Amino acid sequence: MTDSQQGGSAGTTEQSTSRSASDSLLTVRNLKKHYPVRSGLFNRIQQHVKAVDGVSFDIERGETFAVVGESGCGKTTLGKTLARLYSPTEGEIRFDGQDIASLSERQLKSVRRNIQVVYQDPSSSLNPRRRIEDIIAEPLVVHEVGTKDERKKRVAELLRRVDLPVEFKHRYPSALSGGQKQRVAVARAVALEPKFVVLDEPTSALDVSVQAKIISLLDELQTELELTYLIISHDLSLVKNIADRIGVMYLGQLMEVADSEKLFKNPLNPYTEKLLSAIPTVYETEEALKPPTVDIEGETPNPANPPSGCPFHPRCHKQFEPCDEIHPDLIEADDEHAVRCLLYPSEKDVEVRNQLPSDTELADIRTD
Repeated sequence: MTDSQQGGSAGTTEQSTSRSASDSLLTVRNLKKHYPVRSGLFNRIQQHVKAVDGVSFDIERGETFAVVGESGCGKTTLGKTLARLYSPTEGEIRFDGQDIASLSERQLKSVRRNIQVVYQDPSSSLNPRRRIEDIIAEPLVVHEVGTKDERKKRVAELLRRVDLPVEFKHRYPSALSGGQKQRVAVARAVALEPKFVVLDEPTSALDVSVQAKIISLLDELQTELELTYLIISHDLSLVKNIADRIGVMYLGQLMEVADSEKLFKNPLNPYTEKLLSAIPTVYETEEALKPPTVDIEGETPNPANPPSGCPFHPRCHKQFEPCDEIHPDLIEADDEHAVRCLLYPSEKDVEVRNQLPSDTELADIRTD
């Protein structure tokens, strides 16, 4: 199966898994971001790192969509490409009805007013030489919003909105705690009242008590400003309580997409089972709700040299023939529940189905 066949099939299927395509703020089809790897005497391109490789999904207006996966799976690259901080190698990014994948930097200025990013580490994303007032006002200055006095008032309003004293506007980032820096980052992101915010590991650098406050703040701002969120995280226990839908990513591809409750109650992809079984718990009742512990050996393969067939098969506890040969499509296995796994083969692909075990044998492997 060629890459183009794979991407086209996945795109068609994933479109059908969205709740309402007409309400989608963001539509992504067959999105790819490949990085060239150069070597040799003449520094020629020898191969490509496929950080994002044929991703398709929709995000509805007002929805919180989470992308989860191990480090190196491509989720941060996906978020930055959707925000057009990176230019895609191929594919379509349709934001609010406009395809922004091929827009120039000049054309992107008006779009970026409605797409903002909260980065993973606020200590590195806030300029240490600028005061908090200048950091929060920067988007207003870039987009020429208001007079100088009006911007000062707006900064004061935003500081109060994220529960920081207005006096903090005179401070520098080094004088703030991790949670306070993240509140400043959030204030900067919502200064222009955007439609869409990408949150890259928004609580990973914070302790548990501060995490809860930041999540509560994000929830309040989403309701008040009618925001749509893309949350990037490795923490499934975090996204369980805040995401409407979750996409599980591995080696640059979505392996499963489902409603948050469905994903936790009935994970279909073995990789999702692995992630869920690794969630730390405190109480026995929580442990009882998890899938059985799945021990998977080995490291994530090199995205510059991915395995043939299913990308997860070298580490999969349910692999069978021909997982190492056939690359599965992302198909809708259940209502609004998509999965990329040969345990749930596409019914329309007769050639592939003829190479797989019987339906009874597949059912046994699923429950094994």
